[in-house]
Amino acid sequence: MPLVPAVMFKCKGVWMSMCMDKSQLCQWLIFVLTAYIFGYVLEQAAIPAALLLGPMVCAIVMGVCGATIRVPKICFRYGQGLVGLLIANTITLQVLTQVLTQWELMLCTTLVTLLLSVVVGILTVRFGRLPGTTAAWGTSPGGAAAMVAMAEDYGADTRVVATMQYIRVICVILMAALVSHLLSGKAFVLNNNLISPSSFWSQAISINMLLTITVLVIGVWLGRFVPAGSLLVPLILGVVLHLFGLVQLVLPHEFIVVAYGLLGGYIGLRFNRETLRYVMYAMPVMISASMFLIILCGLSALGVSYWTGEDYLSAYLATSPGGLDSLSIIALDVHANVGLVVAMQSLRLFTVVLVGPLLAKFIARFAISS
Repeated sequence: MPLVPAVMFKCKGVWMSMCMDKSQLCQWLIFVLTAYIFGYVLEQAAIPAALLLGPMVCAIVMGVCGATIRVPKICFRYGQGLVGLLIANTITLQVLTQVLTQWELMLCTTLVTLLLSVVVGILTVRFGRLPGTTAAWGTSPGGAAAMVAMAEDYGADTRVVATMQYIRVICVILMAALVSHLLSGKAFVLNNNLISPSSFWSQAISINMLLTITVLVIGVWLGRFVPAGSLLVPLILGVVLHLFGLVQLVLPHEFIVVAYGLLGGYIGLRFNRETLRYVMYAMPVMISASMFLIILCGLSALGVSYWTGEDYLSAYLATSPGGLDSLSIIALDVHANVGLVVAMQSLRLFTVVLVGPLLAKFIARFAISS
């Protein structure tokens, strides 16, 4: 009877679907567990961007090993939104006051750093054999998580962008620690507890947390109509509401863990063996580009130090290409001018987030047409 084979075939399909669901559930459990453990270990070891690097490395390993799970795009967008609110929370009245009192210096230095990043991006595209848009986002001297989040919406390969950005972050931290030690004579120990978000449970029933979540949801929803809007719209909303005292943004540590986990998982699970081979092949170019940009920014710090009369260490930390949180911690530890460092790093981060798409397009077109 034809009915029997049909029923058997249908049952087989249901059974295979159930097995696949179990397999994917198992993969999700493995990813969440390993990402949490590895991120926690890196955070305790004071590794820069540990909460994003941990999940991303675990996801890369699983992706290369053939994992079939993927982080949904909507989750990635909410991760972008949380990063935008995190950036908005760093823009305080104190930072704005520092910017306004020395706006000529801030603006000039920001433009010089952006110009240097454009030069390095063009050289990377021309001689490093990296795709134009991808190289442009990879060399942008802004917050690494923000650049990776925005690159996705502009067609760049986020896997390569993430690798370039975090190689630069590591190089910046190592060089900043070395320069700080040589100039201050003080050993530097990174302590992430100096800058830490609030606890979730202490804010669980807070009206400010509910308002923060509302801003996030509205910002991500409105961001659908704007390029890179999932990051930019919550960022702009957060800055306006935060500065005017309408909303006190509450970003518990658990929110940041989830946001970075979503970003890291979205990027890492898209890796495969071919992508990994390409990244390893391009690693010397990425490291060279990062070190070249750091050296150029270090030279520009000489002008900042001469212009303002600040010590070179403060100027160096203020002009280093990226790593607002880590560079602020270093400035605190070696008693540099923390206000100058935070103000210049925040201004450049905000500027790069706004003009990054234009710079990326310019680098790609100029390098290809030259």
